[in-house]
Amino acid sequence: MPSSNEPGVFAPDAKQDYGDDPNSVRNTEHYKNEYVRGFVDKWDELIDWDARAESEGRFFIDVLKARGKKSVLDVSTGTGFHSVQLLKAGFDVTSVDGSAEMLAKAFKNAMDQDLMLKTVHADWRWLNKDVHGKYDAIICLGNSFTHLFEEDDRRRALAEFYAALKHDGILILDQRNYDRILDDGFSTKHKYYYCGDKVSAEPEYVDDSLARFKYSFPDGSDYHLNMFPIRKDYVRGLLRDVGFRKLHTYGDFMEEGEEKAPDFFVHVAEKSYDG
Repeated sequence: MPSSNEPGVFAPDAKQDYGDDPNSVRNTEHYKNEYVRGFVDKWDELIDWDARAESEGRFFIDVLKARGKKSVLDVSTGTGFHSVQLLKAGFDVTSVDGSAEMLAKAFKNAMDQDLMLKTVHADWRWLNKDVHGKYDAIICLGNSFTHLFEEDDRRRALAEFYAALKHDGILILDQRNYDRILDDGFSTKHKYYYCGDKVSAEPEYVDDSLARFKYSFPDGSDYHLNMFPIRKDYVRGLLRDVGFRKLHTYGDFMEEGEEKAPDFFVHVAEKSYDG
């Protein structure tokens, strides 16, 4: 995530540039060039807000309310889906993203629903430099954590999340089921996260340190994201290493084991044993 004082924080181009060998681009910093305006403008076609709201139901709202949380830091705001849902449910939400393009789109999406987002453009690795105060909860959703290619970056980002939480705060972090993609190949029910029925999101190339996804839209345009395929147990280990004391992992919003081959995992990590 680029910090707000870096040049070129907006990426207005319609076309992405991965150079001559796209599969060699394995760099956290490159993501700022991936979310070009052309891609961001189409992102909501991929999400389909209405369909996603129906598929998720009240899962995140219920997790937060069951633990008595009120203030939420959405560190992967994207085009604003979860920030808007939580605002509507009465939470005090601060919306963060490393992509200025995404934040601008999120702000507009909220305004279209007569809501005002509190937005902060910040790099996860230096989150507490730009985001002040302590929060009841942090959400990092949309498979965003896999934009970090270096282990040091992942550990630093999680440490920043931990530091931004109150003593009894929780982190909710999701990821694709990369275990299945790496071990068995890609398949998806395509019904929870990327709900646009005319858009495809599938890996074009996968190895142990790169999952290059291709997003194809009805108008014939294609975009890509290069991400690091993190395994479930590895992420759980990192969360424990950073200091989270209690972990619970869901598969496609169901208790672990109820869904045999989930598309996504959702980790709920608590700073305290209580709650």
